[in-house]
Amino acid sequence: MMPSPMTLPLEAFVFDAYGTLFDVHSVAALAETLAPGRGEALSKAWRAKQLEYTWLSSLMSSPRRPRRDFDDLTRRALDHAAEALGVALRREAKQLLLAQYLALTPHADAKAALAALVPRPRWILSNGTYASLAPLVRDSGLMPLITGVLSVDDADVYKPSPRVYALAAAKLNLPPRRIGFVSANCWDAIGAQSFGFTSFWINRAGAPVDRHGPPPRHIMRTLAELALLTA
Repeated sequence: MMPSPMTLPLEAFVFDAYGTLFDVHSVAALAETLAPGRGEALSKAWRAKQLEYTWLSSLMSSPRRPRRDFDDLTRRALDHAAEALGVALRREAKQLLLAQYLALTPHADAKAALAALVPRPRWILSNGTYASLAPLVRDSGLMPLITGVLSVDDADVYKPSPRVYALAAAKLNLPPRRIGFVSANCWDAIGAQSFGFTSFWINRAGAPVDRHGPPPRHIMRTLAELALLTA
């Protein structure tokens, strides 16, 4: 059954970056050359620990213990993942893997999905730092289709804090319900829906919906379906 179009027009869209527009597991090919037979496992463990560290860092943040930025947490997550899997990575190998995060491959459906939403604003709201997001967007070929980039660093907390989603609402100067928020991370889509956005979960793996908050308004398998719902 084809999805039905939106009944409430959306005036702008906000996209998660890592996992949604950009394939975080495109690092697996390089990881496989550096750790033969363990590349896919290393990529998955690295990503899982990276996300876990963002949540823990938000909870632990205090004047005495400032929040660590995403680049720092990504380095620490790689160290943990490699040790947990018994993968010995030299310093040079770790630097190569971290550099790959600046050149992640866009998902195949990202460019067309963004283009289909023109002329409505299309922003990125990411856990990433501006320093890392800038080359990623610039060199991916998606830059002409992105209106702007927002980082959680401006709120000094990670998703799914409402303070993060508020950054986009303030920048766009729109009621949250008129903003479409798109993420391949269910917890992120739930956080956005809870804030008041109209959220779209790109459920590429066919996973069950998380139960910790209001479910995303729309669930789809690919970014290509976004244009069908928002025409």
